Amino acid sequence: MSPEPKAKPMAAAKSKPIRVIAVTSGKGGVGKTNVTVNLAVVLAKEGRKVMIWDADLGLANIDILLGLKTEFNIHHLLEGKKTLREILVEGPAGIKIMPASSGIQELVHLAEDQKIRLLSELDDFDDELDFLLVDTGAGISSNVMYFNLAAQERIVVVTPEPTSITDAYALIKIMATRYNERRFKILPNMVSGDREAKAVFSLLAAVADKHLDSISLDYLGYIPRDEKLVQAVLRQKTIVEAFPTSSASKSFKEVAKKLLKPSRDASLEGGLKFFGRRILKV
Repeated sequence: MSPEPKAKPMAAAKSKPIRVIAVTSGKGGVGKTNVTVNLAVVLAKEGRKVMIWDADLGLANIDILLGLKTEFNIHHLLEGKKTLREILVEGPAGIKIMPASSGIQELVHLAEDQKIRLLSELDDFDDELDFLLVDTGAGISSNVMYFNLAAQERIVVVTPEPTSITDAYALIKIMATRYNERRFKILPNMVSGDREAKAVFSLLAAVADKHLDSISLDYLGYIPRDEKLVQAVLRQKTIVEAFPTSSASKSFKEVAKKLLKPSRDASLEGGLKFFGRRILKV
C-alpha cells in the first residue's frame, strides 16, 4: 500500500492581532503628538512594525515635527488618486506614517465609497503591522470621536493644568455616556515626577468614579517635563533618538514596555479588519 500523501503545511497565522491605539486628549497643547511619535519609535526599536496615522486633520503636523517631506496625503487616497502604500512616508526607526491633509472634510462625513476604499487599503497591511497608533485631534469634535470609537484602545494624554484635566474628563464622559466606551489608559505628561503624575490620575479617576458608571481608567505611567524635549523638537527629532538617556526618554521606554504586555482590550477582537469595520459603522 502506497503511503498517504503528506498534508501541506498550513500557512502560519498571525499570532497576535494588530493593536490599534488612539492617542487622544481633551485639549491641545498637552504633547499628544510628541507622545505618539516617541512611543512609535521605541516600539519600533523593540522590533515591532509600527504605523502612525496622523488623524489630526486640521493641523497635519507629524511630518513637520519629524522633518519629513510629504508629497501625498490621505486626501489623495480618498480621492482614489493614490494607494495607501504610495502616500506612506518612512520615519525614524523605520516607522510608517500616513500623512494628514489640512482642510480635509471630517472623516465622519465621508461618502460610503471613500470609507470602503480606506478599509480596502488598510486590509493590505493586516499581516504587516504590530501597532497602528492613531494621533487624533484634540477636543471632542466628531473627528476625534470617530477615531476613538474605531480604535481598539485609547490613551488619554493629560497634563497637570486644571483645564487639561477638566477637558480630559469631558472627553471620557462623552465616550462613556454617548458611545458606551468604558476603558481608557491615562498618561500624565509634562509632570514633575511620579507623585504629581499619580495626583493627576487620582483626581481624574475620582471625578470619573463619582459621575460615571462602570468606568475603568488604567494608569499607564508618566512622561516628565524635560528641557531636552524642546531641543529635540528644534532638531526635528524624537527625544528618544536625540537624547536617549534623558528622563523623558527613559519614561517613554517604560510606557512602551507596558504597551508591549498583553492588554485586556487587545484580547478582544482586534486588528485592522476590526478597525476598518468600525470605521464603516461610525
